[in-house]
Amino acid sequence: MKPFRFGIVAGFAPDLTSWTAQARRVEDLGFDTLLATDPVGDADPFVLLGAAAAVTGRLTLGTFVLADPFRSAEALGWQARTLHRLTGGRFELGLGVGRPGAGTHAAALGREFPAPGERITRMAATIAHLKRDADRPRLLLAGSGPKMLALAAQEADTLTFAWAPKTTEADAQSIVDRFGALAGSRRPEIELGMNLMAVGDEPSPGIARWAGADVPELAAAGAVTVLPADPGEAAEKLLGWRERWGISYVTINSGYAEPFAAIAARVRAAGG
Repeated sequence: MKPFRFGIVAGFAPDLTSWTAQARRVEDLGFDTLLATDPVGDADPFVLLGAAAAVTGRLTLGTFVLADPFRSAEALGWQARTLHRLTGGRFELGLGVGRPGAGTHAAALGREFPAPGERITRMAATIAHLKRDADRPRLLLAGSGPKMLALAAQEADTLTFAWAPKTTEADAQSIVDRFGALAGSRRPEIELGMNLMAVGDEPSPGIARWAGADVPELAAAGAVTVLPADPGEAAEKLLGWRERWGISYVTINSGYAEPFAAIAARVRAAGG
């Protein structure tokens, strides 16, 4: 089994002072990674990750996940290579096809947003371009659909399962098994991850709007996207999921940084 890694996904940067303070806080809390959405509010994640790298010394920085259509393969390769080399390997590239609404942002950048059937094909071409460089950052892909799982099985260093909000353990098992069959002999090389929505069962209007169900409902239904508030109980779940599914990289949004740090500490104390 791979050792655990824990990360924070940050999607809000009102100014550079707040952003760099957040990066220091994430490092001080003991997390392994700070990940930027694409965009971060209306900001370019590469600019912000460079600033975060300058004020931290151990923290790995990454994108979660970069929208492939926003940039040409050549521009993306240049930006990723720069961060990778200037941070001494502390940058990891998370790549995806773009979240809902990404077409509007692509148009503002003067970029064509591919039709659904073309997005994976285009991203595969981008990955092929990136992999021409032997000294490259680790590649993370996020998804749970058949096409993304198949691409990750061939190309990813890390696959983060993008569970639907109401995913149960039985649903998760099916997706993990499908990926294992696709990855075949590559499976032991690939780090598996998951992105959580919440810790505990307190209501969250933001999550309710996005997920179509609030945190108490998800927790009561046993969704794997929500961890119990009790650090010991939550740590037991994560250790069990690693044993069962091989998931060792766990991330959550920055609003849950403190409770998630306590859970990460319990996991590590238990040998994770």
